[in-house]
Amino acid sequence: MLAASRLLNRATDLIIKQSKPTFIRDLYLTKTAKSKWAEELEKVITKRGAGSGKGTTGGGGSGGGGGGDQSGGNRGGDQGGSGGGNKGMGNNMVLKAVVGANAAVILYFLYDNSKYQEITWKDFTWQLGSNSVEKLEVVNNKYVRVVRAAGNQDSKVPWFNIGSVDTLERNLEAIQREMGREAQEMVPVIYKSEFDFGSYASLLPTVAVFAFLLYGMSRMGGLPGGAGGRKGIFGMSSSPAKIINPADINVKFKDVAGCEEAKQEIMEFVNFLRNPEKYTDLGAKIPKGALLTGPPGTGKTLLAKATAGEASVPFISVSGSEFLEMFVGVGPSRIRDMFETARQKAPSILFIDEIDAVGRKRSGRSFGPAEAENTLNQLLVEMDGFNTTTNVVVMAATNRVDILDKALLRPGRFDRQVYVPAPDIKGRSEIFQVHLKPIKTDLDRTLVSRKMAALTPGFTGADIANVCNEAALIAARDNSDSVVMKHFEKAIDRVIAGMEKKTNVMQPEEKKTVAYHEAGHAVSGWFLEHADPLLKVTIIPRGKGLGYAQYIPREQFLYTKEQLLDRMCMTLGGRASEQIFFGKITTGAQDDLKKVTQIAYAQIVQFGMSDKIGNLSFDMGQPGEPVFDKPYSESTAQVIDSEVRELVDRAYVRTLALLESKRSCVELVAKRLLDRETIGRDDLIELIGQRPFKEKLTFDDFLSGTKAGDEEAAEVAAKKAAEEAEASKKTGDATAAAEAAK
Repeated sequence: MLAASRLLNRATDLIIKQSKPTFIRDLYLTKTAKSKWAEELEKVITKRGAGSGKGTTGGGGSGGGGGGDQSGGNRGGDQGGSGGGNKGMGNNMVLKAVVGANAAVILYFLYDNSKYQEITWKDFTWQLGSNSVEKLEVVNNKYVRVVRAAGNQDSKVPWFNIGSVDTLERNLEAIQREMGREAQEMVPVIYKSEFDFGSYASLLPTVAVFAFLLYGMSRMGGLPGGAGGRKGIFGMSSSPAKIINPADINVKFKDVAGCEEAKQEIMEFVNFLRNPEKYTDLGAKIPKGALLTGPPGTGKTLLAKATAGEASVPFISVSGSEFLEMFVGVGPSRIRDMFETARQKAPSILFIDEIDAVGRKRSGRSFGPAEAENTLNQLLVEMDGFNTTTNVVVMAATNRVDILDKALLRPGRFDRQVYVPAPDIKGRSEIFQVHLKPIKTDLDRTLVSRKMAALTPGFTGADIANVCNEAALIAARDNSDSVVMKHFEKAIDRVIAGMEKKTNVMQPEEKKTVAYHEAGHAVSGWFLEHADPLLKVTIIPRGKGLGYAQYIPREQFLYTKEQLLDRMCMTLGGRASEQIFFGKITTGAQDDLKKVTQIAYAQIVQFGMSDKIGNLSFDMGQPGEPVFDKPYSESTAQVIDSEVRELVDRAYVRTLALLESKRSCVELVAKRLLDRETIGRDDLIELIGQRPFKEKLTFDDFLSGTKAGDEEAAEVAAKKAAEEAEASKKTGDATAAAEAAK
């Protein structure tokens, strides 16, 4: 009993520190040890818990009371070191109490089972007939405890279950009368009510599971004091928005390049936050919200940060997906809390990134994501109820403005939409100059930015930042002291086509096929007027492709049927070259065929360039999205498919004829590729002559004849005139000084 008491007192601390296999082994030892279970269990558990290592106990941590984690095999000693104070104690008290209670129940039953022995009715009647039974104790009307007479006690007390008390009394009286006993000689029966610990033990597994869930949530930040820093179940409705102080915002409008028109529109919000009286005195109302739209990576979030940095006001940032949780009502509550925070911090900027996560169009169905719709409704109410005198500007960003609810875009909410497009060649040059500032290079940054802008059509600000960073990484890989032009060119190849696979093992037949395939692209594009100028071509595998050709696309927004046909023919040049030189085709043209199919369908379905379909345009949906309903009939679909097939076949026949006439040129280019693996524009001029069409290759060529080019030319002329005037003034001053000296 003393041993059991000691174990019960230590169970909470000891059992929690044992591994599962060790505890199972201890239980097995306890069952087999029988009467010596207490001593053996105490030895084993004490040995497991009192390791020689000394754990680090944090201030108020949960596991600091036991042995160490180093040599004692104990997981609890060091557990509380990192979670000091009430946090560590709160995280583990529930778990510790439940494990201790379970351990106490286990030890109680082990001890209880060690002093009791279940017997059958036959065994009981034998003991009754041998006059070794002094009395019977009926406990809780469930079982009978047999109390033996003096001199017949055993180490274990016998007991047996009963169905009902009435049955027990009848059977007991009948068996004793058969033994010839009178009423006064019969064994007395005593009825007792005792606390039945076993009836409550069945609840412990449920309590244990619940405790472990609470413990896990507290570790993940789901309860007060958890690692996540949130307010948990009891504070889940609080806004997850992050508040950035003005002093921590080091982004200004000078750090944002390539979107001058968008900056001009946003500057109006900055002026309002700086000087609202200028607008209110004239009776003007500043727009309540601005929605930044555009492709990914164009700088929408950066523009919002620059707005906060210029206005020197608190910047409250939140993602649209953070409003939606598994619990009903959390989203609207977080919206309310976020706007309340913005009002308290006014003047401030509230920025919701990726607002399409919470601002999608409402379906109007009775089923579906009702929580998302409730969150959107709360957002609409908060924005519509915004008072302009609170000096809070709401900004949001998305690249899917087409799926936003119309109520969110109406005047009074997001009444100003600012489109941030991918930069043109001048904008790319400005962005390159921004990202080249931290790059260590001996090159003229202005010249580098101009050349790189011409080589990267369609690149966004994020792509350009990636190119500059990749160039620095490649230079470091080459152990260079500074970044040179070849590093920038390699960085462009890395971003566009992927990493080179120089160690890729390619069979000679496949390498020859790839060489003629790429030569077909190069030669067909060289002799097609509207094809993009070729910069270089290689048969070194990159990414998923076995070959790669880099072109310099022109800055063009409108295309004619002839221009699109030339592009299709250039794309089919690889497949046509395989057909001409090998008499068979391969799977290498899969990506080419995909591009050609997209161009053909766009001409027929969207651009109205088919005589049979006419001047009609059908919505093809977003790339990658499933199309469930086509906006045209089955008969029209058959006509579209027929027109697309005819268009692609016509382009392929034209390409075959072109390459047949330039067969020798294709062979020259293919052999040079097999010899050098990578050739540039100068190699093509050497092999097949100058391209017979006028080309735009440099920064100045692309700007020539444009308004931006004229403005830049005027700026250069004005700067040159100012420099000449300054030089003339210095010369005149020097002459006057010399004459005065005479």
